[in-house]
Amino acid sequence: MRVILLEDVKKVGKKGEIKEVADGYARNFLIARKLAVAASETSMKILEDQNQKKKEAEAKLKEEAEALKEKLAEMTFTFKVNVKNGKVFNSISTKHLQEELKKQGIVIDKRKIIDQKPLTTLGYNNVKIELYKGVIANIKVLLKE
Repeated sequence: MRVILLEDVKKVGKKGEIKEVADGYARNFLIARKLAVAASETSMKILEDQNQKKKEAEAKLKEEAEALKEKLAEMTFTFKVNVKNGKVFNSISTKHLQEELKKQGIVIDKRKIIDQKPLTTLGYNNVKIELYKGVIANIKVLLKE
């Protein structure tokens, strides 16, 4: 029996896939627990519509990420650090960068910052942030005394 999976099922497949399974397994387990529906013409059409909407939503998110990437490329973030005898005593971590971005109205998870090491070098530093799958923005961070 052909079924469309509504959720991920171990050793069967992922959500949205069309799989061929045994009739009893489909009726007694997958369909009974609402993990799948029988693959009919109407359910196939519904699946196609859902996949189309999902693609459009992902395209929109990627487009927004590209626009944010352009905006971030023009910005420079400045931090003041303590320096004694040419050594930097406090560093700028991903948390500091996230807070500064939040002040500018840009909400980004600190785990999306690719360069995870604290910044300890005076002058300009480039930091990479993954905004979306395959969309990586570079921001300029200036550390000064």
